[in-house]
Amino acid sequence: MSTAPAPRSFEAFDEGFDVDMEFDDAPAVRTAGPARGPMPFMDAADAASAGGYNPVGEVVAQAEASLAEPYPATTELAPAALTPTGLAPAAAIGEVSVPRIAIHVFAERQDTLAAAERAAQDRRLSRATTQIRIGGVAAAVETYQHEPTPPLIIVECLKDPQTLLWEVDQLAEVCDAGTKVIVVGATNDIILFRELMRRGVSEYLVAPLQPLQLIAAIGGLFNDPAQPFVGRTIAFVGARGGAGASAVAHNTAYAISERIGANTVIVDYDLPFGTAGLDFNQDPLSGVADALGQPDRLDATLLDRMMVRCTDKLSLFAAPASLDTDWDISTEAFEEVTNQIRATAPFVVLDLPHLWSPWMRRTLISADEVVVVATPDLASLRNAKNMIDLIRQGRPNDAPPRLVLNQIGVPGRPEIPAKDFGAALGVHASLMIPFDAKTFGAAANNGQMILDAGSKTKAAEAFQTLAQIVSRRELPAVAGPKGRTAKPGKAEKAAKPVDGASKSLFANMFKKR
Repeated sequence: MSTAPAPRSFEAFDEGFDVDMEFDDAPAVRTAGPARGPMPFMDAADAASAGGYNPVGEVVAQAEASLAEPYPATTELAPAALTPTGLAPAAAIGEVSVPRIAIHVFAERQDTLAAAERAAQDRRLSRATTQIRIGGVAAAVETYQHEPTPPLIIVECLKDPQTLLWEVDQLAEVCDAGTKVIVVGATNDIILFRELMRRGVSEYLVAPLQPLQLIAAIGGLFNDPAQPFVGRTIAFVGARGGAGASAVAHNTAYAISERIGANTVIVDYDLPFGTAGLDFNQDPLSGVADALGQPDRLDATLLDRMMVRCTDKLSLFAAPASLDTDWDISTEAFEEVTNQIRATAPFVVLDLPHLWSPWMRRTLISADEVVVVATPDLASLRNAKNMIDLIRQGRPNDAPPRLVLNQIGVPGRPEIPAKDFGAALGVHASLMIPFDAKTFGAAANNGQMILDAGSKTKAAEAFQTLAQIVSRRELPAVAGPKGRTAKPGKAEKAAKPVDGASKSLFANMFKKR
Protein backbone atom coordinates (compact mmCIF):
# COMPACT_ATOMS: atom_id res chain seq x y z
CA MET A 1 0.00 0.00 0.00
CA SER A 2 1.42 3.31 -0.95
CA THR A 3 2.08 5.87 1.77
CA ALA A 4 2.47 8.75 -0.68
CA PRO A 5 0.75 11.90 0.58
CA ALA A 6 -2.48 12.94 -1.09
CA PRO A 7 -2.23 15.59 -3.82
CA ARG A 8 -2.29 19.15 -2.55
CA SER A 9 -4.47 21.85 -4.02
CA PHE A 10 -2.62 24.07 -6.46
CA GLU A 11 -5.05 26.93 -6.07
CA ALA A 12 -3.37 27.75 -2.77
CA PHE A 13 0.02 27.77 -4.48
CA ASP A 14 -0.85 29.77 -7.57
CA GLU A 15 -3.38 32.31 -6.35
CA GLY A 16 -2.16 35.69 -7.51
CA PHE A 17 1.19 34.29 -8.55
CA ASP A 18 2.45 35.32 -12.00
CA VAL A 19 5.67 34.02 -13.52
CA ASP A 20 5.89 37.17 -15.65
CA MET A 21 6.36 39.40 -12.62
CA GLU A 22 9.80 40.91 -12.30
CA PHE A 23 11.38 39.89 -8.99
CA ASP A 24 14.30 41.62 -7.37
CA ASP A 25 15.25 38.66 -5.20
CA ALA A 26 16.86 35.43 -6.29
CA PRO A 27 15.13 32.07 -5.77
CA ALA A 28 15.76 30.11 -2.63
CA VAL A 29 17.54 27.22 -4.31
CA ARG A 30 19.43 28.68 -7.19
CA THR A 31 20.18 32.13 -8.49
CA ALA A 32 19.78 32.87 -12.17
CA GLY A 33 22.93 32.25 -14.12
CA PRO A 34 24.16 31.30 -17.54
CA ALA A 35 22.63 28.21 -19.08
CA ARG A 36 24.74 25.11 -18.65
CA GLY A 37 25.99 23.16 -21.63
CA PRO A 38 25.83 19.42 -22.19
CA MET A 39 25.71 17.14 -19.18
CA PRO A 40 29.40 16.77 -18.24
CA PHE A 41 28.58 14.32 -15.46
CA MET A 42 31.47 13.22 -13.32
CA ASP A 43 32.20 9.56 -12.85
CA ALA A 44 29.83 7.68 -10.58
CA ALA A 45 30.38 8.57 -6.95
CA ASP A 46 32.69 6.13 -5.23
CA ALA A 47 30.78 6.51 -2.01
CA ALA A 48 27.75 4.84 -3.49
CA SER A 49 29.63 1.64 -4.26
CA ALA A 50 31.93 1.47 -1.25
CA GLY A 51 31.38 -0.72 1.78
CA GLY A 52 29.06 -3.26 0.16
CA TYR A 53 26.48 -0.70 -0.77
CA ASN A 54 23.42 -2.34 -2.34
CA PRO A 55 21.50 0.30 -4.30
CA VAL A 56 18.57 -1.98 -5.11
CA GLY A 57 18.07 -3.03 -1.53
CA GLU A 58 18.48 0.54 -0.39
CA VAL A 59 15.83 1.72 -2.82
CA VAL A 60 13.35 -0.93 -1.69
CA ALA A 61 13.99 -0.32 1.99
CA GLN A 62 13.68 3.44 1.82
CA ALA A 63 10.99 3.95 -0.85
CA GLU A 64 7.93 4.19 1.39
CA ALA A 65 9.73 5.97 4.19
CA SER A 66 11.12 8.60 1.85
CA LEU A 67 7.68 9.26 0.38
CA ALA A 68 5.99 9.41 3.76
CA GLU A 69 8.39 11.89 5.35
CA PRO A 70 11.10 13.85 3.49
CA TYR A 71 14.58 13.77 4.95
CA PRO A 72 15.46 16.94 6.84
CA ALA A 73 18.01 19.23 5.27
CA THR A 74 21.44 19.19 6.79
CA THR A 75 22.19 22.75 5.73
CA GLU A 76 19.16 24.95 5.09
CA LEU A 77 19.30 27.66 2.48
CA ALA A 78 18.24 31.19 3.30
CA PRO A 79 14.57 31.64 2.33
CA ALA A 80 13.81 33.88 -0.60
CA ALA A 81 11.83 37.05 -0.20
CA LEU A 82 8.11 36.44 -0.54
CA THR A 83 5.89 37.95 -3.15
CA PRO A 84 2.86 40.01 -2.08
CA THR A 85 0.82 36.78 -2.20
CA GLY A 86 3.10 35.13 0.34
CA LEU A 87 4.78 32.80 -2.15
CA ALA A 88 8.49 32.62 -2.85
CA PRO A 89 9.32 33.72 -6.38
CA ALA A 90 10.03 30.89 -8.79
CA ALA A 91 12.79 32.67 -10.67
CA ALA A 92 14.20 36.14 -11.06
CA ILE A 93 13.17 36.41 -14.69
CA GLY A 94 10.70 38.43 -16.67
CA GLU A 95 8.79 36.97 -19.59
CA VAL A 96 9.28 33.30 -20.45
CA SER A 97 9.73 31.99 -23.98
CA VAL A 98 10.28 28.24 -24.38
CA PRO A 99 11.32 27.06 -27.87
CA ARG A 100 10.01 24.03 -29.76
CA ILE A 101 11.62 21.25 -27.74
CA ALA A 102 10.67 17.85 -26.35
CA ILE A 103 10.37 17.61 -22.57
CA HIS A 104 10.14 14.29 -20.70
CA VAL A 105 8.99 14.21 -17.08
CA PHE A 106 9.47 11.23 -14.72
CA ALA A 107 7.67 11.83 -11.43
CA GLU A 108 7.07 9.86 -8.24
CA ARG A 109 4.52 12.01 -6.41
CA GLN A 110 0.97 12.69 -7.53
CA ASP A 111 1.57 16.34 -6.68
CA THR A 112 4.46 16.50 -9.11
CA LEU A 113 2.48 14.73 -11.83
CA ALA A 114 -0.37 17.22 -11.45
CA ALA A 115 2.02 20.19 -11.48
CA ALA A 116 3.75 18.91 -14.61
CA GLU A 117 0.44 18.34 -16.39
CA ARG A 118 -0.75 21.82 -15.50
CA ALA A 119 2.53 23.34 -16.62
CA ALA A 120 2.38 21.47 -19.93
CA GLN A 121 -0.99 23.08 -20.65
CA ASP A 122 0.31 26.58 -19.98
CA ARG A 123 0.60 29.08 -22.84
CA ARG A 124 4.34 29.50 -22.24
CA LEU A 125 4.95 25.85 -23.11
CA SER A 126 2.60 25.81 -26.09
CA ARG A 127 5.47 25.25 -28.52
CA ALA A 128 7.04 22.45 -26.48
CA THR A 129 6.02 18.78 -26.59
CA THR A 130 5.73 17.29 -23.11
CA GLN A 131 5.55 13.62 -22.10
CA ILE A 132 4.77 12.84 -18.46
CA ARG A 133 5.45 9.40 -16.98
CA ILE A 134 5.46 7.73 -13.58
CA GLY A 135 8.61 6.14 -12.23
CA GLY A 136 11.28 8.63 -11.24
CA VAL A 137 14.95 8.29 -12.14
CA ALA A 138 14.87 4.49 -12.45
CA ALA A 139 12.19 4.67 -15.13
CA ALA A 140 14.19 7.32 -16.99
CA VAL A 141 17.32 5.15 -17.00
CA GLU A 142 15.34 2.18 -18.29
CA THR A 143 13.71 4.29 -21.01
CA TYR A 144 16.87 5.88 -22.39
CA GLN A 145 18.73 2.61 -22.68
CA HIS A 146 16.57 2.00 -25.75
CA GLU A 147 15.87 5.49 -27.15
CA PRO A 148 17.65 8.85 -27.49
CA THR A 149 17.21 11.49 -24.83
CA PRO A 150 15.25 14.72 -25.47
CA PRO A 151 16.67 18.23 -24.97
CA LEU A 152 15.21 18.35 -21.43
CA ILE A 153 14.57 15.65 -18.83
CA ILE A 154 12.83 16.33 -15.52
CA VAL A 155 13.26 13.54 -12.96
CA GLU A 156 12.04 13.24 -9.39
CA CYS A 157 13.81 11.36 -6.61
CA LEU A 158 12.58 11.70 -3.03
CA LYS A 159 15.19 9.42 -1.50
CA ASP A 160 18.15 10.41 0.68
CA PRO A 161 20.92 12.54 -0.87
CA GLN A 162 23.36 9.63 -1.23
CA THR A 163 20.87 7.55 -3.21
CA LEU A 164 19.84 10.56 -5.26
CA LEU A 165 23.42 11.20 -6.34
CA TRP A 166 23.91 7.53 -7.20
CA GLU A 167 20.76 7.52 -9.37
CA VAL A 168 21.82 10.72 -11.11
CA ASP A 169 25.14 9.07 -11.97
CA GLN A 170 23.23 6.15 -13.50
CA LEU A 171 21.15 8.58 -15.56
CA ALA A 172 24.27 10.33 -16.82
CA GLU A 173 25.48 7.11 -18.41
CA VAL A 174 22.48 6.93 -20.77
CA CYS A 175 22.10 10.66 -21.57
CA ASP A 176 23.12 12.05 -24.95
CA ALA A 177 25.35 15.10 -25.29
CA GLY A 178 23.46 18.36 -24.97
CA THR A 179 20.69 17.03 -22.75
CA LYS A 180 19.66 19.24 -19.84
CA VAL A 181 18.36 17.72 -16.61
CA ILE A 182 16.18 19.18 -13.88
CA VAL A 183 16.14 17.15 -10.66
CA VAL A 184 13.24 17.36 -8.21
CA GLY A 185 14.09 16.21 -4.70
CA ALA A 186 12.89 16.37 -1.11
CA THR A 187 16.01 17.77 0.57
CA ASN A 188 16.72 21.50 0.73
CA ASP A 189 20.46 21.11 1.19
CA ILE A 190 23.18 23.38 -0.21
CA ILE A 191 25.74 20.55 -0.16
CA LEU A 192 23.45 18.33 -2.24
CA PHE A 193 22.78 21.23 -4.58
CA ARG A 194 26.50 21.78 -5.15
CA GLU A 195 27.11 18.09 -5.76
CA LEU A 196 24.36 18.02 -8.37
CA MET A 197 25.73 21.11 -10.07
CA ARG A 198 29.21 19.54 -10.06
CA ARG A 199 27.76 16.56 -11.90
CA GLY A 200 26.28 18.84 -14.56
CA VAL A 201 22.64 18.93 -13.47
CA SER A 202 21.02 22.06 -14.88
CA GLU A 203 18.60 22.82 -12.03
CA TYR A 204 17.50 21.42 -8.68
CA LEU A 205 14.00 22.03 -7.31
CA VAL A 206 12.54 21.02 -3.96
CA ALA A 207 9.14 19.29 -3.87
CA PRO A 208 6.27 20.09 -3.71
CA LEU A 209 6.33 22.04 -6.98
CA GLN A 210 4.17 24.84 -8.25
CA PRO A 211 3.36 24.74 -11.98
CA LEU A 212 4.69 28.25 -12.50
CA GLN A 213 7.87 27.37 -10.63
CA LEU A 214 8.49 24.55 -13.08
CA ILE A 215 7.72 26.80 -16.07
CA ALA A 216 10.14 29.44 -14.84
CA ALA A 217 12.90 26.86 -14.37
CA ILE A 218 12.40 25.52 -17.90
CA GLY A 219 12.35 29.01 -19.39
CA GLY A 220 15.53 29.96 -17.58
CA LEU A 221 17.41 27.06 -19.15
CA PHE A 222 16.50 27.93 -22.72
CA ASN A 223 17.06 31.67 -22.85
CA ASP A 224 18.61 32.68 -26.15
CA PRO A 225 22.03 34.31 -25.47
CA ALA A 226 21.66 36.30 -28.70
CA GLN A 227 18.31 37.69 -27.49
CA PRO A 228 18.92 39.90 -24.46
CA PHE A 229 15.26 40.02 -23.44
CA VAL A 230 11.78 38.92 -24.39
CA GLY A 231 9.36 41.80 -24.73
CA ARG A 232 6.09 41.85 -22.83
CA THR A 233 3.08 41.51 -25.14
CA ILE A 234 -0.04 43.47 -24.22
CA ALA A 235 -3.09 42.61 -26.34
CA PHE A 236 -5.99 45.07 -26.64
CA VAL A 237 -9.31 43.82 -27.98
CA GLY A 238 -12.74 45.43 -28.14
CA ALA A 239 -15.81 43.70 -26.76
CA ARG A 240 -17.80 45.16 -29.66
CA GLY A 241 -17.22 47.31 -32.71
CA GLY A 242 -16.76 50.96 -31.83
CA ALA A 243 -15.69 50.30 -28.25
CA GLY A 244 -12.50 52.29 -28.85
CA ALA A 245 -9.99 49.49 -28.28
CA SER A 246 -7.60 50.86 -30.92
CA ALA A 247 -7.63 54.34 -29.43
CA VAL A 248 -7.02 52.91 -25.96
CA ALA A 249 -4.18 50.70 -27.25
CA HIS A 250 -2.43 53.52 -29.13
CA ASN A 251 -2.71 56.05 -26.30
CA THR A 252 -1.54 53.51 -23.72
CA ALA A 253 1.47 52.60 -25.86
CA TYR A 254 2.27 56.28 -26.30
CA ALA A 255 2.08 56.80 -22.52
CA ILE A 256 4.41 53.84 -21.91
CA SER A 257 6.99 55.25 -24.30
CA GLU A 258 6.73 58.97 -23.55
CA ARG A 259 5.78 59.07 -19.86
CA ILE A 260 7.39 55.90 -18.52
CA GLY A 261 10.26 56.10 -21.02
CA ALA A 262 10.28 52.48 -22.20
CA ASN A 263 10.81 51.43 -25.82
CA THR A 264 7.48 50.27 -27.22
CA VAL A 265 6.22 48.81 -30.50
CA ILE A 266 2.61 49.02 -31.69
CA VAL A 267 1.50 46.17 -33.96
CA ASP A 268 -1.75 46.80 -35.84
CA TYR A 269 -3.19 43.40 -36.74
CA ASP A 270 -6.40 44.83 -38.22
CA LEU A 271 -5.12 44.42 -41.78
CA PRO A 272 -8.05 45.84 -43.80
CA PHE A 273 -9.27 48.55 -41.40
CA GLY A 274 -6.38 49.35 -39.03
CA THR A 275 -6.12 52.96 -37.81
CA ALA A 276 -2.67 53.05 -36.24
CA GLY A 277 -1.22 54.87 -39.25
CA LEU A 278 -3.98 57.48 -39.13
CA ASP A 279 -3.75 57.98 -35.38
CA PHE A 280 -0.02 58.74 -35.62
CA ASN A 281 -0.24 60.60 -38.96
CA GLN A 282 1.95 58.03 -40.70
CA ASP A 283 1.65 56.46 -44.15
CA PRO A 284 4.35 53.76 -44.31
CA LEU A 285 5.16 51.94 -47.54
CA SER A 286 5.53 48.62 -45.74
CA GLY A 287 4.29 47.21 -42.49
CA VAL A 288 2.84 44.24 -40.71
CA ALA A 289 1.36 42.70 -43.89
CA ASP A 290 4.83 42.39 -45.41
CA ALA A 291 6.10 40.70 -42.25
CA LEU A 292 3.18 38.25 -42.19
CA GLY A 293 3.84 37.39 -45.82
CA GLN A 294 7.41 36.26 -45.12
CA PRO A 295 7.66 35.28 -41.43
CA ASP A 296 10.54 32.85 -42.01
CA ARG A 297 12.78 35.57 -43.48
CA LEU A 298 12.39 38.05 -40.66
CA ASP A 299 15.45 39.26 -38.80
CA ALA A 300 16.33 42.34 -36.79
CA THR A 301 17.44 44.32 -39.86
CA LEU A 302 14.32 43.56 -41.89
CA LEU A 303 12.03 44.31 -38.97
CA ASP A 304 13.71 47.66 -38.45
CA ARG A 305 13.08 48.56 -42.08
CA MET A 306 9.42 47.63 -41.88
CA MET A 307 8.72 49.60 -38.71
CA VAL A 308 8.05 53.33 -38.64
CA ARG A 309 9.67 55.28 -35.81
CA CYS A 310 7.09 57.71 -34.45
CA THR A 311 9.24 58.99 -31.57
CA ASP A 312 12.60 58.08 -30.08
CA LYS A 313 10.97 55.30 -28.02
CA LEU A 314 7.85 54.40 -30.02
CA SER A 315 7.79 52.36 -33.24
CA LEU A 316 4.81 51.41 -35.37
CA PHE A 317 3.99 48.29 -37.35
CA ALA A 318 1.10 49.70 -39.37
CA ALA A 319 -1.62 47.78 -41.19
CA PRO A 320 -2.08 48.35 -44.94
CA ALA A 321 -5.75 49.34 -44.43
CA SER A 322 -6.55 48.12 -47.93
CA LEU A 323 -9.38 46.00 -49.33
CA ASP A 324 -7.50 44.98 -52.47
CA THR A 325 -6.26 41.74 -50.88
CA ASP A 326 -8.13 38.82 -49.37
CA TRP A 327 -5.99 38.19 -46.31
CA ASP A 328 -5.53 34.47 -45.66
CA ILE A 329 -2.66 34.21 -43.20
CA SER A 330 -1.90 31.21 -41.02
CA THR A 331 -1.96 31.17 -37.25
CA GLU A 332 1.70 30.17 -37.24
CA ALA A 333 2.62 33.29 -39.25
CA PHE A 334 1.01 35.59 -36.67
CA GLU A 335 2.74 33.70 -33.87
CA GLU A 336 6.15 33.87 -35.56
CA VAL A 337 5.88 37.59 -36.34
CA THR A 338 4.82 38.37 -32.78
CA ASN A 339 7.73 36.37 -31.35
CA GLN A 340 10.18 38.15 -33.66
CA ILE A 341 8.88 41.58 -32.67
CA ARG A 342 9.18 40.70 -28.97
CA ALA A 343 12.95 40.70 -29.42
CA THR A 344 12.96 44.36 -30.52
CA ALA A 345 11.45 46.18 -27.52
CA PRO A 346 10.54 45.63 -23.87
CA PHE A 347 6.85 46.28 -24.60
CA VAL A 348 4.81 45.17 -27.62
CA VAL A 349 1.24 46.48 -27.82
CA LEU A 350 -1.01 44.35 -30.05
CA ASP A 351 -3.98 46.20 -31.55
CA LEU A 352 -6.36 43.34 -32.39
CA PRO A 353 -9.41 43.62 -34.65
CA HIS A 354 -12.98 42.88 -33.61
CA LEU A 355 -13.29 39.47 -35.25
CA TRP A 356 -12.95 35.85 -34.22
CA SER A 357 -10.60 33.37 -35.86
CA PRO A 358 -8.07 30.71 -34.83
CA TRP A 359 -5.16 33.19 -34.91
CA MET A 360 -7.12 35.67 -32.75
CA ARG A 361 -7.78 32.98 -30.17
CA ARG A 362 -4.12 31.92 -30.13
CA THR A 363 -2.89 35.52 -29.89
CA LEU A 364 -5.17 36.36 -26.97
CA ILE A 365 -4.25 33.24 -25.01
CA SER A 366 -0.50 33.59 -25.63
CA ALA A 367 -0.26 37.31 -24.77
CA ASP A 368 1.37 38.26 -21.47
CA GLU A 369 -1.42 40.72 -20.70
CA VAL A 370 -4.93 40.99 -22.17
CA VAL A 371 -7.01 44.16 -21.97
CA VAL A 372 -10.69 43.95 -22.94
CA VAL A 373 -12.15 47.35 -23.82
CA ALA A 374 -15.92 47.62 -23.46
CA THR A 375 -18.64 50.24 -23.41
CA PRO A 376 -21.26 50.10 -20.61
CA ASP A 377 -24.02 48.46 -22.66
CA LEU A 378 -25.62 45.04 -22.93
CA ALA A 379 -23.88 43.91 -26.13
CA SER A 380 -20.46 44.70 -24.65
CA LEU A 381 -21.41 42.89 -21.45
CA ARG A 382 -22.35 39.71 -23.29
CA ASN A 383 -19.31 39.71 -25.59
CA ALA A 384 -16.87 40.66 -22.82
CA LYS A 385 -18.14 37.82 -20.64
CA ASN A 386 -17.65 35.31 -23.46
CA MET A 387 -14.12 36.59 -24.11
CA ILE A 388 -13.05 36.67 -20.49
CA ASP A 389 -14.44 33.20 -19.76
CA LEU A 390 -12.62 31.72 -22.76
CA ILE A 391 -9.34 33.48 -21.95
CA ARG A 392 -9.52 32.35 -18.33
CA GLN A 393 -10.02 28.77 -19.43
CA GLY A 394 -7.05 28.94 -21.80
CA ARG A 395 -4.77 30.69 -19.26
CA PRO A 396 -5.28 28.84 -15.95
CA ASN A 397 -1.96 30.02 -14.50
CA ASP A 398 -2.43 33.71 -15.36
CA ALA A 399 -4.39 36.57 -13.89
CA PRO A 400 -7.74 37.24 -15.61
CA PRO A 401 -7.89 39.81 -18.42
CA ARG A 402 -8.13 43.45 -17.45
CA LEU A 403 -11.37 45.29 -18.12
CA VAL A 404 -11.41 48.89 -19.32
CA LEU A 405 -14.76 50.67 -19.55
CA ASN A 406 -14.62 53.33 -22.25
CA GLN A 407 -16.92 56.20 -23.21
CA ILE A 408 -18.41 56.59 -19.75
CA GLY A 409 -21.02 59.33 -19.44
CA VAL A 410 -22.36 59.75 -22.98
CA PRO A 411 -25.18 62.33 -22.68
CA GLY A 412 -28.64 60.79 -22.90
CA ARG A 413 -27.41 57.17 -23.10
CA PRO A 414 -28.54 54.67 -20.45
CA GLU A 415 -25.52 52.81 -19.03
CA ILE A 416 -24.92 49.70 -16.98
CA PRO A 417 -23.21 50.79 -13.74
CA ALA A 418 -19.53 49.86 -13.60
CA LYS A 419 -20.04 47.88 -10.38
CA ASP A 420 -22.79 45.74 -11.92
CA PHE A 421 -20.80 45.36 -15.16
CA GLY A 422 -17.77 44.03 -13.33
CA ALA A 423 -19.82 41.77 -11.07
CA ALA A 424 -21.42 40.08 -14.07
CA LEU A 425 -17.97 39.37 -15.55
CA GLY A 426 -16.28 38.37 -12.31
CA VAL A 427 -13.61 41.08 -12.69
CA HIS A 428 -13.38 44.65 -11.51
CA ALA A 429 -12.86 47.39 -14.06
CA SER A 430 -9.19 48.41 -13.98
CA LEU A 431 -10.01 51.78 -15.51
CA MET A 432 -12.97 53.91 -16.59
CA ILE A 433 -12.34 56.44 -19.36
CA PRO A 434 -14.83 59.33 -19.52
CA PHE A 435 -16.57 60.31 -22.74
CA ASP A 436 -14.81 63.38 -24.21
CA ALA A 437 -15.88 63.86 -27.81
CA LYS A 438 -14.09 67.18 -28.24
CA THR A 439 -10.64 66.01 -27.12
CA PHE A 440 -10.78 62.61 -28.82
CA GLY A 441 -12.17 64.08 -32.03
CA ALA A 442 -9.49 66.77 -32.24
CA ALA A 443 -6.74 64.23 -31.52
CA ALA A 444 -8.02 61.82 -34.19
CA ASN A 445 -8.35 64.51 -36.86
CA ASN A 446 -4.86 65.88 -36.19
CA GLY A 447 -3.07 62.54 -35.85
CA GLN A 448 -2.22 63.18 -32.20
CA MET A 449 -2.44 61.30 -28.94
CA ILE A 450 -4.54 62.48 -25.99
CA LEU A 451 -1.40 63.26 -23.96
CA ASP A 452 -0.58 65.87 -26.63
CA ALA A 453 -4.04 67.08 -27.62
CA GLY A 454 -5.35 67.31 -24.04
CA SER A 455 -2.61 66.70 -21.53
CA LYS A 456 -4.68 68.02 -18.61
CA THR A 457 -7.84 66.05 -19.33
CA LYS A 458 -9.13 63.13 -17.28
CA ALA A 459 -8.61 60.87 -20.29
CA ALA A 460 -4.90 61.72 -20.41
CA GLU A 461 -4.59 60.90 -16.72
CA ALA A 462 -6.45 57.63 -17.32
CA PHE A 463 -4.04 56.54 -20.06
CA GLN A 464 -1.04 57.29 -17.84
CA THR A 465 -2.61 55.15 -15.12
CA LEU A 466 -3.32 52.30 -17.53
CA ALA A 467 0.25 52.50 -18.83
CA GLN A 468 1.55 51.98 -15.29
CA ILE A 469 -0.84 49.05 -14.72
CA VAL A 470 0.00 47.04 -17.83
CA SER A 471 3.74 47.84 -17.81
CA ARG A 472 4.11 47.37 -14.03
CA ARG A 473 6.28 50.46 -13.88
CA GLU A 474 5.93 53.79 -12.13
CA LEU A 475 6.07 57.18 -13.79
CA PRO A 476 9.52 58.74 -13.32
CA ALA A 477 9.71 61.68 -10.96
CA VAL A 478 10.08 65.13 -12.53
CA ALA A 479 12.15 67.87 -10.92
CA GLY A 480 9.93 70.87 -10.10
CA PRO A 481 10.80 74.41 -8.97
CA LYS A 482 13.62 74.71 -6.44
CA GLY A 483 14.54 71.06 -6.88
CA ARG A 484 11.21 69.76 -5.61
CA THR A 485 9.81 66.56 -7.03
CA ALA A 486 6.48 66.93 -8.76
CA LYS A 487 4.11 64.53 -10.42
CA PRO A 488 4.84 64.18 -14.14
CA GLY A 489 1.36 65.07 -15.26
CA LYS A 490 1.36 68.39 -13.39
CA ALA A 491 4.94 69.58 -13.60
CA GLU A 492 5.82 68.97 -17.19
CA LYS A 493 4.48 70.63 -20.29
CA ALA A 494 2.68 68.72 -22.96
CA ALA A 495 4.99 66.47 -24.93
CA LYS A 496 5.98 67.45 -28.41
CA PRO A 497 3.76 66.00 -31.13
CA VAL A 498 5.00 63.05 -33.10
CA ASP A 499 6.77 63.63 -36.39
CA GLY A 500 4.46 65.25 -38.87
CA ALA A 501 1.64 65.75 -36.36
CA SER A 502 1.75 69.52 -36.78
CA LYS A 503 0.69 69.15 -40.39
CA SER A 504 -2.87 68.45 -41.46
CA LEU A 505 -3.65 64.77 -41.56
CA PHE A 506 -5.98 65.15 -44.51
CA ALA A 507 -3.30 66.83 -46.63
CA ASN A 508 -1.23 63.64 -46.57
CA MET A 509 -3.90 61.00 -46.19
CA PHE A 510 -4.28 60.12 -49.86
CA LYS A 511 -0.91 61.21 -51.20
CA LYS A 512 0.67 59.08 -53.89
CA ARG A 513 3.20 56.53 -52.70
